[in-house]
Formats: sequence, C-alpha cells, structure tokens
Amino acid sequence: MSKKAIIVWGGWDGHEPLQVAEILEKQLVAAGFEVEVSDTLDAFLDGEKLKALSLIVPVWTMGTITGDQLKPVLEAVKAGVGIGGVHGGMCDSFRNETEWQFMTGGQWVAHPGNDGVEYTVKITQQNHFIMQGAPAEIPVASEQYYMHVDPANKVLATTKFPVADGPHVGNGEFEMPVVWTKVYGEGRVFYSSLGHHADIVAQPDVLRLTTRGLLWAANAEEDAVL
Repeated sequence: MSKKAIIVWGGWDGHEPLQVAEILEKQLVAAGFEVEVSDTLDAFLDGEKLKALSLIVPVWTMGTITGDQLKPVLEAVKAGVGIGGVHGGMCDSFRNETEWQFMTGGQWVAHPGNDGVEYTVKITQQNHFIMQGAPAEIPVASEQYYMHVDPANKVLATTKFPVADGPHVGNGEFEMPVVWTKVYGEGRVFYSSLGHHADIVAQPDVLRLTTRGLLWAANAEEDAVL
C-alpha cells in the first residue's frame, strides 16, 4: 500500500508556495506516495483523515489558522504522522500559534541582508539519512534565516552568523541551525530553513536533503529516490 501525504500551500505569495508545493509533490510521487495538494487550511479539518496519512507538508507563510484547523494537525502528529517543511512555509506559518512553534521546533525572526545574501550551509551530521549524499558544505545565495530554535532539536546543518550587517553583529560569530529533526509526541518533524524561492528548493543539493527529510519524517527511508 502506498504511503499518503498532503501538501497544503498558501499564505504569502512571495515565497512562491504553489511552485514549491509542485516541486515537493513531484518528489513524493516519485518516491511512491499518493499525494493530495490543497490551497486551503480547511484541508486540516478532518482529523481522522489526517491520522491516516504518513506525512503532512505545510507550505504556508504567515497568515492565521483557526483552532479547528490547527488542532487536528497537532493531534495527528502527536499520534505518529510525520510533518516536514521548508523556510517560512513551516517555521513562519502562524506567528501567534506557540503550539505550532512547539511542534515545528523554531520560528523565523529575521533575515539580515534580506534576499541574495551569499552564505554557506555546513553539514554537521553527514551520516544521518537526510544528509547522505550531501557535500560537506552547500553554498547558497538567498535569505539567511535567523531563528529562535528549540534546544531539543537534533541539528543536522548550520550556517555561520554574522554575514550581513545588523543588530546581531555585536554578539560575535555563532552557528545558527539550518536543518533539524525532532519529535512531537509520536510524530517525526523535519525542517530546513532553505527555500526562499522555488529555485532554491530546486537546487540539487537542497532538493536532495529536503526530499530525504520528508521521507524521514514519514518513516519512509526505504522509498528514497535521491
């Protein structure tokens, strides 16, 4: 029986949610998933349907979510459904929802220098399933996410700050998590801060680790296509 996933896209158009959803859908279908794609948060209302899935993929930046839409997602992940996403589509989704942030492991707060900053992502856990096949370092020209993060996260990749100027520079050099995993209840959680636009998601090294991250979250490592 094929595994089932839902991708729900929307929110701020600047992150190209439809295009990103299409890329992720293609990757999951290639891995043998049956994928539903929706552009409404009402897709989360049916809690029993969500609990029958292997994976939930939010691609929704900012906006608001009602309690009736949010609770079924939280309960599904607690019950063992995986959740995975990228950039603001998962960790800047609903700024007022602290339980969403508790589940996902982080919240965007700044991107000094805005888009086009040239920075390096350093893989810190090369042997993890998600990072297998990735180079030791991935160069990126995009937004460099400064995030508030859960100390329980298992960090797989980091980036060095500061690169661009900002009020953070007086703190000296430090490593900011870029890719992590965690659990929420029985569910696996995967997140990567890469993916400001669809072209970054489609960058081969980024696409590989993102796809493997979604498969890991779904407990579907055996279905790896990259």
